[in-house]
Amino acid sequence: MNITLTLTEEEVKILENDLLDIEEWIENVLRNKISRCKQRLISEWFPKLIQDPKVENIMANENDLLTQIFSHQDYKNREQIEVINES
Repeated sequence: MNITLTLTEEEVKILENDLLDIEEWIENVLRNKISRCKQRLISEWFPKLIQDPKVENIMANENDLLTQIFSHQDYKNREQIEVINES
């Protein structure tokens, strides 16, 4: 996914008042958010996988574990959860 964000000249000046490198800061903020979301996801799902009698193995590799979580029949992303909650 590519994300493009256009800032006004004023917004750039505001950020430059505090930041040395706006793009680096934005990238770091996003990567940090991804890391925190991943840790919450694993913390939520690891016990679910352990308790699921249909799960025979739990992946030790983090990327494989994430694939296992995303492919689990009970996994729903935020948008799917919101749709269910609205019904």
